[in-house]
Amino acid sequence: MPSLSDAALDQLFRNARTHRWWDDRTISEDTLRAIADLAKMPPTNGNSSPGRFVFVVSQAAKEKLKPHLDEGNVRQTMSAPATVIVAHDMEFYEKLDFLAPHSKDARSWFTGSPETIARTAIHGSTLQGAYIIMAARSLGLDCGPMGGFDREGVDRTFFPDGTIKSNFLINLGYGIPEKLHPRAPRFAFEDFCRIE
Repeated sequence: MPSLSDAALDQLFRNARTHRWWDDRTISEDTLRAIADLAKMPPTNGNSSPGRFVFVVSQAAKEKLKPHLDEGNVRQTMSAPATVIVAHDMEFYEKLDFLAPHSKDARSWFTGSPETIARTAIHGSTLQGAYIIMAARSLGLDCGPMGGFDREGVDRTFFPDGTIKSNFLINLGYGIPEKLHPRAPRFAFEDFCRIE
């Protein structure tokens, strides 16, 4: 597999930033579907795919989300063209007959162990949320992931059946680069990695 170009790596990683200010361009439903179609492809544990996503776009949906946002996140979220609620299905294992047909016992890997279910659900949805970010960036969008919100309130509002739990939010849109702060420092390799 060939390496990506420097321009692609810049877009996905080196020049990509967390945005909090957005211009007024909208995001089409086709683009949101394309993001999901890309983000569903990378790996999760046993192909369990526990992530569940709500693309909050309409004004009515935004108003449902607004009361559950931390005060500092209201403006950036309400002005974003779309906000993704990244969540996880605590009964993801019920779909494994479809998702893992090559492993007939896949469901048994998780059932009977609440700790394994919870760990797999949160890890998987976090991975899949990161894939959403990379998919959105690859399609020319900017992202603003955040955790400042009332999860129980969001769950009651958007997932009232109780089996899906919210993890974090991602604002999507076209960021205003002039509003960015200088990039915060990053570790040198030796400060967070080692090779053994």
